Amino acid sequence: MDGMPRPRPPHLQRGVSRHGKAYWFVQMRRGAPKIRIRGEYGSPEFEAAYQGAVSNAAVRKVPEIKAQQGTMEWAWMLYKQSASWQSKSDATRRQRENIMKHVLASAGRQPLSKIDNSAVADGVDRRAKTPSQAKNFKQTMSQFFAWLKRTKVVSENPCDGVELPKRPKTGGFKEWSYEEVLQYEARWPLGTRERVMLDVYIYTGLRRGDAAKVGRQHVRNGVIAIQTEKTGQWVHIPLLDVLRRTLDAGPTGDLSFNATLGGNPFAKESLGNAFKDACKAAGIMDKSAHGLRKAAATRAADNGATAHELMAIFGWKDIKEAEVYTRAANRKKLAAQAMTKLER
Repeated sequence: MDGMPRPRPPHLQRGVSRHGKAYWFVQMRRGAPKIRIRGEYGSPEFEAAYQGAVSNAAVRKVPEIKAQQGTMEWAWMLYKQSASWQSKSDATRRQRENIMKHVLASAGRQPLSKIDNSAVADGVDRRAKTPSQAKNFKQTMSQFFAWLKRTKVVSENPCDGVELPKRPKTGGFKEWSYEEVLQYEARWPLGTRERVMLDVYIYTGLRRGDAAKVGRQHVRNGVIAIQTEKTGQWVHIPLLDVLRRTLDAGPTGDLSFNATLGGNPFAKESLGNAFKDACKAAGIMDKSAHGLRKAAATRAADNGATAHELMAIFGWKDIKEAEVYTRAANRKKLAAQAMTKLER
């Protein structure tokens, strides 16, 4: 896999027509118009067409805002045209659009002046039974109004001071055990699409969105280099021999290791569903892909990885996320050392 082609230029994507023929197109963001690129990939003609498509898309006229000025809907449409919004990842934009779809359905015609601290607090309280939803709602609204305040559309951020519900101490996603990994491998041996899913998760530590898009184009000189979807951090992961054997056995796609039956990359939601089905078929009912990420972090920490090394592998920005695993590993080592003192 060494010497693989460099990652594709920004906004360039590959599609398949209804006749099964591959083609290339430029799409600046999800839902934006697709601009077809003619010519052979990598040729001067192709490069010129790509540059022209990107330039034309960038200067395309900004759509007129048709909502009533001063309302929530008007402000949201204004925000979506900002550089602050465009700088967010596709996954973040999708998540926040889904959140705001419900907000705007009930309060889209409300004047911004009506959205005060108590209105935001009520929104958080309505989502309190699912703390992650409450957190995502507040974060979406807070960053939205922070931008409105910076641009002098509003004078105050109504999210300031709103408290989130306390999360129950559940331990989060359940970590896979070694025996469960063996159980899955017994059901899905080398040469199956389901085995590729498992080993990409285990031996890269990537999140679902990144595991859905990582492919041969991200490998150079035996190292996987990919910019993570959630944090924007670049991670550089050595391609371990165990994963190389799995990928060589396949099946994989041209643009992603995890591929559909048609050979196309999965949408991350579809990959999550496909992996869940594979787990059920293996008799593993209560574990997820994120639990594999936790297992990988635990294994690395137990084998001596430092907090900064874990941050480099898993793309974390906050060292506290890595220290959860290094502290646990240190406690195991200290307990093992201390037990010998009981015998003395």
